Amino acid sequence: MKQPTLVILAAGMASRYGSMKQTQSFGPSGETIMDYSIYDAIQAGFKKVVFIIREDFAEKFKTIFEPKLKGKIETDYVYQHLNSYTENYTYHPDREKPWGTAHAVLCTKGVVNEPFAVINADDFYGKDAFEKAYDFLMNRYNARHMALIGYELENTLSEHGSVSRGVLGVNDNNEMTRVDERLKIFRKDNDIVFEENDTINILAAGTKVSMNFFCFGPEYIQLCDDEFKIFLKNHGQELKSEFLVPKIADIFIKSGKGIIEVIPTSSKWFGVTYKEDAPVVQASLDKLIQEGTYPKNLWA
Repeated sequence: MKQPTLVILAAGMASRYGSMKQTQSFGPSGETIMDYSIYDAIQAGFKKVVFIIREDFAEKFKTIFEPKLKGKIETDYVYQHLNSYTENYTYHPDREKPWGTAHAVLCTKGVVNEPFAVINADDFYGKDAFEKAYDFLMNRYNARHMALIGYELENTLSEHGSVSRGVLGVNDNNEMTRVDERLKIFRKDNDIVFEENDTINILAAGTKVSMNFFCFGPEYIQLCDDEFKIFLKNHGQELKSEFLVPKIADIFIKSGKGIIEVIPTSSKWFGVTYKEDAPVVQASLDKLIQEGTYPKNLWA
């Protein structure tokens, strides 16, 4: 089996949070959330990381990450441009933002030709998730068998506002049957609820959700290529339409191309959805360092 690669989605503009949170320091020695993900990935066995970033941000990004990763893991870079893979399609002239996470993955075509895990740059996924992803990609992945790491909903909420989550349908074989994007999930009294069309619906605390940690192969990148053409035809004129990883995962299973195994993790996710989340992230990392999960200086 080919050695798997870690692909990190780091081109986001962090619109809600209001700064480039991918490079904000949270650890005691200036570590970003992404540093912890890369550290966990190396410990799990990954030998290469591919960053998907904006080209105008590349120099700053490389200045931060290259010195500390040198000799520890192989690095490569892919740039996501608004016009990447748009070929003969026209899109709205006022559109500024690229097309979303599945478009970012499409930009790795030709660079990533092996099984890969894909994650968000600004989410903390936990050691267990990387170990399980690496094990899957080395031992169980094939062109018709992909996976995602399934988190328990109650482990993924913010105390400072609502969150969007991909709520998973899972069958008895631990296979994803569907993913429903719920855009407004929050705690209300003792329940976890989501709001849709002005109605409040309760979700079970143990509901499995996707935090965009998937295990794919090159076949998925090809599917993104095929589907992006259809997407542009239907949504290319919209200013904010997004071509997203879970949607293409949904198409993968519903079109009979294969299965996506849901690998459960008890890891507590944390991330910075709102500015007010930052101190919580810092405190969570401090606790993990005190418990011995991470050294005080990751790259010393």
